[in-house]
Parts: sequence; structure tokens; C-alpha cells
Amino acid sequence: MLVQNSNQISSGVFITFSGNCRKALSFYQDCFGGTLHFETFDEELRGYTETPVVCGSLFSDHIVIHGSDLVHNEGRKIGNYLSVFLPCENANTRRALITKLRPGHKDLPAMHNDEQKLVEITDAFDVRWVLGV
Repeated sequence: MLVQNSNQISSGVFITFSGNCRKALSFYQDCFGGTLHFETFDEELRGYTETPVVCGSLFSDHIVIHGSDLVHNEGRKIGNYLSVFLPCENANTRRALITKLRPGHKDLPAMHNDEQKLVEITDAFDVRWVLGV
């Protein structure tokens, strides 16, 4: 796994995708900026339409996201027990990020009150985000 700065411990999130890790991390790069790195198998694997990503990493100023196409034996399970928390500078920044994470969705969370501390959304890859102000 690629580590951006080996002199300092930093936290990040690791997300398991089902064959669309490269697409998902590229999408998040469009949202957050930063640099991408992918480690893949040398050959295609049965059951995958593309060469699977063993480990992908996005390093941006705002967040570090690692991911993989390799799913646990029990399969990928979506649940409501885990969300990615991201603090936003202000309500305007949060609104812009919601638009990036949910492009084309007209059913954005009701944000009549920009003083709302937390807003939860789910993106196209079934990842839950809690955006704070």
C-alpha cells in the first residue's frame, strides 16, 4: 500500500468496491482533487471484466481514500453503521461538495437551514458521507 508521508502517521478510509475501484477513486479525485495511485494484478482474473485493483489510493489535501476491488469471502455488504465524516469549512463549501458527490441528483438533502451541523448523503458507489460544518 502506498503511503504519502512515511514520517507521519495519518488516517484515511479504506473502501472495498465490487470491480469499480478505479472508477470510484477517479470520481473522488474529481470531487476532492489530489493524486491517484493504483496497484493491479498482472493479469485478468476470472469474474472481473477489467484487471482488478489490488489497492488504490487517493491523496488530497482534504481526505485520504484507499480502496480495492477484492471483496471479502462473505461478499460486500452495505450497511448504515459506517459513514465517512468530512468537516467542511462552511455551508457554501458543503453545498458544493454535495453537488460533486451527487451529480445530477435533484433530491439533495433539504438544507433550508445552513446552520445544520451534520448532513448525510449516499453517493453513486453506496458510500455514506456525513458532512459537518
